[in-house]
Amino acid sequence: MGSFWEMVQHRQSCRNFSGKKPEREKLEQCLKAARLAPSACNSQPWHFTVLTDPTLVQAAGVCARQAGMNGFTSQVPCFVCITEEKAKLTARIGALIKSQSYACYDIGIAAAHFCLQAEELGLSTCILGWFDEKNLHAVVGVPANKRIRLMIAVGYAKEEDPIRPKVRKPEEEIITWR
Repeated sequence: MGSFWEMVQHRQSCRNFSGKKPEREKLEQCLKAARLAPSACNSQPWHFTVLTDPTLVQAAGVCARQAGMNGFTSQVPCFVCITEEKAKLTARIGALIKSQSYACYDIGIAAAHFCLQAEELGLSTCILGWFDEKNLHAVVGVPANKRIRLMIAVGYAKEEDPIRPKVRKPEEEIITWR
């Protein structure tokens, strides 16, 4: 891959996986990148559960395929589930005072770090927020009182998966300079 800018232009959410499992070393590198992501008050309010066992991966895919969504997850070879953990007291107090969900933002930043590292390593990803959380708890082995905030589908794109042009709102619609 070239520069960061080239990677950002090239990276896309994959919905056409080859089924080839990602190598453990590559997953470990992605997890290291996610672990180093910034977080409010350095709380690091996350826990990553990597599903590579085919039975668990299949069960997690079923949890993602709800109401006609995420049909592609039947071909995903690996999922990383991100559970929200208790943030530091200072971050929790700040979140209450400012009516912000810092832990959710932090988890999103960590997920982005994971996906960008995956792209650099030749892996494809898709961040999922639509899933049956109740049933996913049993698959992942997370207590019911914790929130699973995101799933990341990880693997290799099928060779014939074309790069889709990025359609974005015009800059003048989303950026204000003052």
